[in-house]
Amino acid sequence: MGKRRTRWPGSTYARVVPSTSGRVLVVDDNKVIRQLIRVNLELEGIEVVTAADGAECLEVVHQVRPDLITLDVVMPRLDGLRTAGRLRSDPRTAGIPLLIVSACTQHEVDSGLDVGVDAFLAKPFDPQELVRVVQSLVGSSTGRVRGSGDAEAAAGHAGS
Repeated sequence: MGKRRTRWPGSTYARVVPSTSGRVLVVDDNKVIRQLIRVNLELEGIEVVTAADGAECLEVVHQVRPDLITLDVVMPRLDGLRTAGRLRSDPRTAGIPLLIVSACTQHEVDSGLDVGVDAFLAKPFDPQELVRVVQSLVGSSTGRVRGSGDAEAAAGHAGS
């Protein structure tokens, strides 16, 4: 008897991926963390582009045109807080929500708020919390202009 092909009933994916709902630029020098964030966001239908540090982020951000940027704090060449400052000072990227995903000290949280970071997520993070914060920031960024209320909204996420 010859070999037979077995057809799987239905989709081979565990769940149906919804249509793409935003693009996120994930910036972290740790490849494993970049992949962990990527997988969790892509499962929710979010397109993900990655960069290994702040310098690479600044090189690709204008081509990628993300709806949100996640930043680690401690990275070679250009750290996350200095990257956030540069993104905020450029009119083309000033309105993109910024999420710090890092083992932050209170000083780093305060410094992040000073440069305009929107939210903080402590490592190690809960993947469901990551998705919730990203979806919240991407949803709230549509058509918004940054204002003074954003620092208060970010402070609400600082304890996360």
